[in-house]
Amino acid sequence: MKALVLAGGSGTRLRPFSYSIPKQLIPVANRPVLEHVLANIATLGVTEVGIIVGDWGERIREAVGDGSRHGLRISYLRQAFPGGLAHAVQVARPFLGGDDFVMQLGDNLLADSIAELAAGFRRNRPDAEVVVHKVADPRQFGVVELDPSGAPRRLVEKPAQPRSDLALVGIYFFTAAVHAAVDAIQPSARGELEITDAVQWLVDHDARVRVSEYDGYWKDVGRVDDVLDCNRYLLAAVRPEVAGQVDAASLVDRNVVVEPGARIVRSRIEGPTVIGADSLIVDSQLGPYSAIGSRCELRRVELGDSIVLDGAQLTAVRNLRRSMVGRGATVTGGRSGPGSRVLIGDDARVEVAA
Repeated sequence: MKALVLAGGSGTRLRPFSYSIPKQLIPVANRPVLEHVLANIATLGVTEVGIIVGDWGERIREAVGDGSRHGLRISYLRQAFPGGLAHAVQVARPFLGGDDFVMQLGDNLLADSIAELAAGFRRNRPDAEVVVHKVADPRQFGVVELDPSGAPRRLVEKPAQPRSDLALVGIYFFTAAVHAAVDAIQPSARGELEITDAVQWLVDHDARVRVSEYDGYWKDVGRVDDVLDCNRYLLAAVRPEVAGQVDAASLVDRNVVVEPGARIVRSRIEGPTVIGADSLIVDSQLGPYSAIGSRCELRRVELGDSIVLDGAQLTAVRNLRRSMVGRGATVTGGRSGPGSRVLIGDDARVEVAA
């Protein structure tokens, strides 16, 4: 079985951060979302991975490399325009050949393994298997409606009146039967070849289509709040390690990671929190649930439940919560009341309330 990862989207809902970096490379717990996706795929026993890329292809290639650090062999497949998920399968056909494959959206983070689902697909080999998760508001997702036997009857994209609470989570297993389906469907109203239409075609033509439920943690990291929620969840499972320097005047909780070259000076770090390599933290109180990237410098800063990307500098900024600060940004304290939430893009220069 091969894997196909879709990483060609533009990430408009993650602006200003996605102006300068693809959304799949936004860090969560100091690792890009796409790295989490590939690590999960590696647990399935898959070694051949194709990554569908668009305009950000070179940037993604530079960040991910050839896949060897995950035990994978990665091929980069260019999608010239955003033609939909089924179009991505068409683009990948020379790579996929006649092999079975798992397809995953590169901005959907499943924190728990899907190895059991993959094993079930290998045993049973239906023509297609879609993975769903029960949600409170199905109107925001693609939804699978089942017949009384539990087989899929209809796949509906963002229904106004859902008949099911089973949302598609962005994981699909296919045999080569899907290629006939993607060739048979027509573009949707938004001009794209939808993978839901391809699966529906298989259902309508009496192919073997199964539905499996994933009950672990799942998040589509399409918005800043989604990224921050994922950050909280993943940091809760962090393995503590202090490889940097912590002076005698500092207090660092047990569930904290201080990466090599980082220095903590006269500061309190509450876990779970990660401090990236070669960062400097002085006279500050950080955490819980914070991820500080590499080569950052924070002086007289109070923040929690936040993400600070590589190379950012914060000075005299207090009481930041649910915030994201972009790469190379400079943030300084102002003269008014206490700060709260800031969302600052890469290389910005901003003065906030302190």
